[in-house]
Amino acid sequence: MSQNSIHRLLLPLLLWRVRHISDRAYLILVSILIGVLAGLAAVVLKTLVHDTQGLLNAWVAPQYQVFSSSLYPIIGIALTVLFTRYFLGGDLGRGIGPVIYNVARQGSIVPRSKLYSQLVSSFLTVSFGGSAGLEAPISVTGAAIGSNASRVLRIGRRQRRLLTACGAAGGIAAIFNSPIAGVLFAVEVLLSELSAAYFVPLLISSATATVVSKALYAGQPFVLITTSWPVDAVPLYLMLALFTALLSVYMIRVYFWADRQFAHYPGVFWKVVFGGLALGGLVFLFPPLYGEGYNSVQQLLGGHSEQLVNGSLFDVFKDQSAWLVLLVAAGSMLLKVVATTITIGSGGNGGMFGSSLFAGALCGFIFARLINLSGLYPISEVHFIVLGMAGTLAGVVHAPLTAIFLIAEITGGYALFVPLMLVTSGSYLITRYFEPYSVYTRKLVQKGVYVNHDRDRGLLALLDVTSLLQTDFQPVRPDDTLGELVQTFRNTSRNLFPVVDYDDGGRLLGVVSLDAVRHALFDDAHYTTTRVRDLMDEPLAIVRPDDTLLDTLRCMEQLDAWALPVLDADDRYLGFLLKSTILANYRRQLLKDSGEQGM
Repeated sequence: MSQNSIHRLLLPLLLWRVRHISDRAYLILVSILIGVLAGLAAVVLKTLVHDTQGLLNAWVAPQYQVFSSSLYPIIGIALTVLFTRYFLGGDLGRGIGPVIYNVARQGSIVPRSKLYSQLVSSFLTVSFGGSAGLEAPISVTGAAIGSNASRVLRIGRRQRRLLTACGAAGGIAAIFNSPIAGVLFAVEVLLSELSAAYFVPLLISSATATVVSKALYAGQPFVLITTSWPVDAVPLYLMLALFTALLSVYMIRVYFWADRQFAHYPGVFWKVVFGGLALGGLVFLFPPLYGEGYNSVQQLLGGHSEQLVNGSLFDVFKDQSAWLVLLVAAGSMLLKVVATTITIGSGGNGGMFGSSLFAGALCGFIFARLINLSGLYPISEVHFIVLGMAGTLAGVVHAPLTAIFLIAEITGGYALFVPLMLVTSGSYLITRYFEPYSVYTRKLVQKGVYVNHDRDRGLLALLDVTSLLQTDFQPVRPDDTLGELVQTFRNTSRNLFPVVDYDDGGRLLGVVSLDAVRHALFDDAHYTTTRVRDLMDEPLAIVRPDDTLLDTLRCMEQLDAWALPVLDADDRYLGFLLKSTILANYRRQLLKDSGEQGM
């Protein structure tokens, strides 16, 4: 059924709504609906993935599971590639980055295909052991639910942006049963503001999704009950913040380096073969890399770190020494981002959210175990495991508030709020120093799309130099006389003139300002002897068509210039860019972005 047909069917209901339900109440009702749908989507995905993994392992004898786990990923990746090619036309749009782009540049219109594509592809990938998380696919699905529900129900652009975020918040909340973390994720990753009008629908949608998830799916990713933390351990918390920041920088850089390698790798078939075999090899060496890895995290929280070695090659030594456990933990931590990148780059689907939690848990465990082995200061390994999760998530995703409340909610570790704040803030600040953009936004920024935390740059990025170019400035030649220049002055309303050498392909030589040559205009004796080349000045600066408007504005402010010439790569004159034109269009874009109303 087409969208227009749905509109016609719903038209009587929409007209009744306008007469009887206020816009604010309607927004709340729609946010509840989106929360229910996002919660159901999360429950379906979690249930199917975990049940399928159980079935795949149930029919294989325990002694052979390490081999089957090494072969499953290539099957999952191949199935995902086939689904993408034959049902989606080869365009899956992995990760949260495309949704951030939809919100920033496309009026929060998320393609309808994402209502199901992320669920199916991530199910196929992760069920068969793909080393990636389900959080990104379910948040994208939730965002698609919010966006498309808004379009069907004829909700305006500004409210559509909010309801798209409501869907993403509901997806994250339902995955972890953590409503506050879902709200903060939507704010930190998708939105750049949290007014009271935004907060209420976000919270309602997130809470509704959590209720649906808890009612239909009793599983909880992690369980931790803690009551206190030692003040003496504050220096260690700060040290952990440094370690998680370094791990975050490492994960971001390896992720994008490997992504570039896969982008140049020829042939879909060979990508699947190489990626599947490579991922299978990693899982064979380090079984914790299989799937999301949350089972391994739960083992660490339960004090069963020795189980990390189970099923690996190292298990043949029948040696459960602390150093062997640390070796497996360190290898799994460093290779998790490699396994995730291989999973995604070879055609699978998943995200870095869960991989960050997994690697962070291992980082916290390794740090705490080394401190305890040294005998310097006895610390709770469980505390540092969850703190490592928060610190790494804050660094990789650049969402410290989400990390704090997510870990507090899913582990029951509310008593760790102060350590959580210390570790996440420290990790976030250090990571941002080395990597200004998160794993979700870095690729967008490389394409010139600035979003979220730099709203001015994001709004100006919607404009470009060529669209604002002013071409009604009258060019003059360098050999024109002063008399000819005066005649040009009389026939134009502009007071700035580009000096162009048409014998050299239209290259700009300089500019003549009416204010600068006003003293010469009344010197009749020199009308035939003074040339334009004697009166022109060098431009204060030049602008290229691919320059950003924000940088251009800053340049104008520093030089106190109201107009700058625009030249192409060969220094040919194209026109002038005016500060007033930039500011007028920025104001128009700002009003469009923040002031559009309507249902």
